Amino acid sequence: MTSIIMTMTKPNKIQRSPLALAVLALLAEEPMHPYRMQQLIIERRKDEVINVRQRAGIYQTIERLLRDGLISIKETLHEVGKPVRTVYELTEEGRKYLFEWLREVISTPIQEFPQFPAALSFLALLTMEDVLQLFEKRAAALTKAVNQIDSELQMVKDMVPRLFVLESELSRAVLSAELQWVQSVSEDIRGGLLVWDEEWLREIAKQNSMEEHY
Repeated sequence: MTSIIMTMTKPNKIQRSPLALAVLALLAEEPMHPYRMQQLIIERRKDEVINVRQRAGIYQTIERLLRDGLISIKETLHEVGKPVRTVYELTEEGRKYLFEWLREVISTPIQEFPQFPAALSFLALLTMEDVLQLFEKRAAALTKAVNQIDSELQMVKDMVPRLFVLESELSRAVLSAELQWVQSVSEDIRGGLLVWDEEWLREIAKQNSMEEHY
């Protein structure tokens, strides 16, 4: 079943990504070089929602933003004992686009395509026993992730204002909801409320084939 969800009405030629949003947001604070951007994302624990494992990704993103005129080169640093570093800054167009983008993303849900829902759409290829084992493994991983976020939030609650950990709260809420769903589906399979086998699947395929001929 396709979810009913609002879509963005304005066409956008600029390639958007969480990393691109982070680069623009950091440069809204002050001009900086890519290594500093990566450092700040990690120091502020934003790497939980923004992938900065490969610095090449930052450079590629910067090149696109530079090409699109959202950022510009402020200066090149030549420091003794350090590699040459290019400092970037936000353009006026980039600042305007950043705030438009932020408001749009926060106010308007968009349809995304994560792998888990895609895999669920082909769940019938696996046996119920296999699915139960896989769901049990996923539930354990989700529980661990939720506990990890709880631990981190508890650790910083007196040091970091809540405003700066809202993405962690959201991640916890999403993970917790998924955990409850996975557990409920597992219970339905064990209780016989959700069942399938090869014979049932062949019958469903046969019915669909007959309907297509009418």
